Amino acid sequence: MGNCLHKDNLGDGDSDQHVDFVSGNVQLITTKESWDQHLEQANRDSKIVVANFSATWCGPCKMIAPYFCDLSEKHSSMMFLLVDVDEMADFSTSLDIKATPTFFFLKDGKEFDKLVGANKPELEKKIAVITGGVPH
Repeated sequence: MGNCLHKDNLGDGDSDQHVDFVSGNVQLITTKESWDQHLEQANRDSKIVVANFSATWCGPCKMIAPYFCDLSEKHSSMMFLLVDVDEMADFSTSLDIKATPTFFFLKDGKEFDKLVGANKPELEKKIAVITGGVPH
């Protein structure tokens, strides 16, 4: 299983800011167009989308990020996305994100469930219900 590893910032810019958050099969979303493209792809492939709305400064977000990455590898039949609420502030606001992390569960481009907070057991339970408890 992959781990979300942290690279030390050597002063060469902030390109490593998402290292704690993106690994495994987690896809970083940086534009509304990218969001739309990933949702369209998920619809074509009949995949459930789990979107993590997070922030690099958020302690609970950092705590659950490696677990989210591990889940993305265990459940390849699902699509795992990461949205930085600071980089995509207008988009996050349009979806009524009020706290981080917030996890959206989407099917056919529509939200059918949501989890607010870094609650590993609840996140695992929601994914188990969707997958029938079997990693795919």
